[in-house]
Amino acid sequence: MPQISLNSLMGTSAPTYSEEVATPFREELTSAGFEQLLTPEDVDKALNKKDGKTTLVVLNSVCGCAARAARPGVLLSLFNEVVPDNLVTIFAGMEKEAVNYFRKNFLLGITPTSPNIALFKDGELIEIMQRHQIEGKSAGQIAQELATLYDKECNKKYTEEETASMHDRFVSRYNFDPFGA
Repeated sequence: MPQISLNSLMGTSAPTYSEEVATPFREELTSAGFEQLLTPEDVDKALNKKDGKTTLVVLNSVCGCAARAARPGVLLSLFNEVVPDNLVTIFAGMEKEAVNYFRKNFLLGITPTSPNIALFKDGELIEIMQRHQIEGKSAGQIAQELATLYDKECNKKYTEEETASMHDRFVSRYNFDPFGA
């Protein structure tokens, strides 16, 4: 059985969970096209852009009370007519240096929580959905809140092929058709 490491409990940079535990949760997002940010340099490269594009950051987590709805909620939100230009993810408890850098440099003054879902534009935080705003909500409720945000802030549209591929992956993973077909 996977265990939490002693180093993680002592506050070191060692991962809190085994990769065996984290992998299925990582793949839930990366298989849908999210880029993993593994280092502080990756975080900088993804968020310190001044290109007018939006970037959705999912601070992923093992947490069952919120992350279990956050990941499918985020994926459902991507069926909206307009979506963020860039999709990235960082894993709390795993890439600790990247997570700490992200929190220190891009979420200054915001209580550290995970999971959280944040939308950025030109390196600036537009809006964040923190753990307490995710807990107790269904994936559909999370998706609707994000879709409303995308409608205000985003311009990118998926092609029919991209939407069909995303649909197939979603149905395969969750055994649920978001279009009700």
